[in-house]
Amino acid sequence: MKKPTKENVNPEIFNLYDDYAHNKLERRQFIEKLSLYAVGGLTVSSLLSFVMPDYENSITVKQDDPRLISDYVMYNSPKGGGEIRGLLSKPKEAKKKLPGIVVVHENRGLNPYIEDVGRRAALEGFITIAPDALWPLGGYPGNDDDGRALQRKRDRNEMLEDFIAAFNYLASHEDCNGKIGVVGFCFGGWISNMMAVKLPNLSAAVPFYGGQPTAEETSKIKAPLLLQYAGLDERVNAGWPAYEVALKANNIDYKAYIYPRVKHGFHNNSTPRYDEPAANLAWQRTMDFFKEKLR
Repeated sequence: MKKPTKENVNPEIFNLYDDYAHNKLERRQFIEKLSLYAVGGLTVSSLLSFVMPDYENSITVKQDDPRLISDYVMYNSPKGGGEIRGLLSKPKEAKKKLPGIVVVHENRGLNPYIEDVGRRAALEGFITIAPDALWPLGGYPGNDDDGRALQRKRDRNEMLEDFIAAFNYLASHEDCNGKIGVVGFCFGGWISNMMAVKLPNLSAAVPFYGGQPTAEETSKIKAPLLLQYAGLDERVNAGWPAYEVALKANNIDYKAYIYPRVKHGFHNNSTPRYDEPAANLAWQRTMDFFKEKLR
């Protein structure tokens, strides 16, 4: 059996996975369409393993990293889902109050990749919280397929309130200096944009390939923005020109980067859409931006 690689699989399978990941295809339809690319010694099962996340081998900062204090906390989201669990992480050796970052997951709950992102940011000198918007339904179920199905059962505006409540939790935390930003991916990118709309005291927002607010909503943004887009992401990028017009019309402080020849989800190192050079550059820009705006 031939092992799938980025070089020997049809690139259309990434578009197919994107449709599946964003609920345009049911799992049965996804597998049926994937079978069309099982040629030349490639099997459906090997292609399925190739495109699905590999969390076990992609974690960069372990939960028990001795440099961090990282554990789950509970907070209240009165306008959202009620009691919400999130992963709170901070440097163990912090000598003063820290700036805060809310880390917002994709459309499948708080999976290991997003927890890892929260810990990565904490190592840079921040106190971070990565909430699980699936908690009212039992929490991230341990795999992304079921996670996506669960998240479809929640209203996205109620989930937005859950992340706004996480902002408020950090704002009142004894180890936070009150300057708080947000970073989010895909669905979390939309949440990051909308938190900038809803929170006049948000200090910075970094949406990764996130859906854009309306022009009217954009006029309410006060926070500086760092916007990260994937060059091959036609679905999300379609909304960028109008968003940029609204940002300019309202004199909003923003920088936007479109990374050429990379796919939606390029920062997620657990899937083959990951592009290491672009992901590293985008992450360095994100950390530099937060260090500038939150201190």
